[in-house]
Amino acid sequence: MTNVLMLCGSLRKGSTNEAALRTARAVAPDGLDATLYAGMGDLPHFNPDDDREPLDPAVAGLRAAIGAADALLICTPEYAGALPGSFKNLLDWTIGGGEIYEKPVAWLNVASPSAPTGGGDAHASLRKVLGYAGTEIVEAACARVPVTRPDVGEDGLVRAAEPRARIAGAVEALHAALRP
Repeated sequence: MTNVLMLCGSLRKGSTNEAALRTARAVAPDGLDATLYAGMGDLPHFNPDDDREPLDPAVAGLRAAIGAADALLICTPEYAGALPGSFKNLLDWTIGGGEIYEKPVAWLNVASPSAPTGGGDAHASLRKVLGYAGTEIVEAACARVPVTRPDVGEDGLVRAAEPRARIAGAVEALHAALRP
């Protein structure tokens, strides 16, 4: 069984980013277990002075979840031309522990078609941070899949056929990259 930890860069209730990740979990192929990390809002502000034992329980939980995962799937919005501060904070906490080092990662970009840069600035920043962290970016599984609020059903899943199929394709590409 391949374990993928999904990280949402949005704290917003009803986020299309979280809907995409929930959909990725729902359409995951057999043999892939996807878990949505839900602790971003509990993380303290990153301070290098606090990056030592005993770690804050939320930080320890994040690092343990990353360490237990075979890969990461990220979906984050763009705020003010960059990564949201809360998500950058999460990423900052991943550096000191080393669990993210050489971890395969991919991302979904669900910025709406009307977004000025299509979320490109956030994803360029994400690529930079993930490169600094020494991750292995699985290019074949990184996808731009615009999702609008009407595409999301009452259950919080992407129901529109085209984006749902593209999300499934990205998850399958990540799964294929992880198989020996």
